[in-house]
Amino acid sequence: MLKKTVLKALNAQINAEFFSAYMYLGMSAWCEDRNLPGFAAWMRKQFEEEQKHALKIFDYVLEQNEAVSLPPIAQPPAVYKSLQEIWEETYAHEQHVTSLIHKVYALAMKEQDFATQGLMQWYVTEQVEEEQQASAILEQVKMVGTNSSAIFFLDRHVSKSRGE
Repeated sequence: MLKKTVLKALNAQINAEFFSAYMYLGMSAWCEDRNLPGFAAWMRKQFEEEQKHALKIFDYVLEQNEAVSLPPIAQPPAVYKSLQEIWEETYAHEQHVTSLIHKVYALAMKEQDFATQGLMQWYVTEQVEEEQQASAILEQVKMVGTNSSAIFFLDRHVSKSRGE
């Protein structure tokens, strides 16, 4: 049985993960609209991963015989000024998600909820990779600036880096 504070935090994290998925789907659409299929594919893959992240917590809550709460998902931004802004938002968002995960982990520690700590440790580790990928791509996008040939090359490279 989960303590109410932990259950509330886990349900909030489910919502945050679904918001992330929704945000990445919107970013994928933005990239598609600008004929950047590699970036669009990367964002689409991220959308799928974020859904899996949400469902992992969703299933955990149910396995603990607790109720999942699914409030509305906030609408993510749909308009971006540039590819660089997309990646700045991506990196900042991953940093935000990391902070949310750390809060859930810290709460589980405080409540001596060892099972939830174990679950959240997976997310702590996963976020290191998420932030690293977003940061690396952001730095590459900054390097190429608005050079269309370089963006074309980077678009192809990003899709291959995800196994697309």
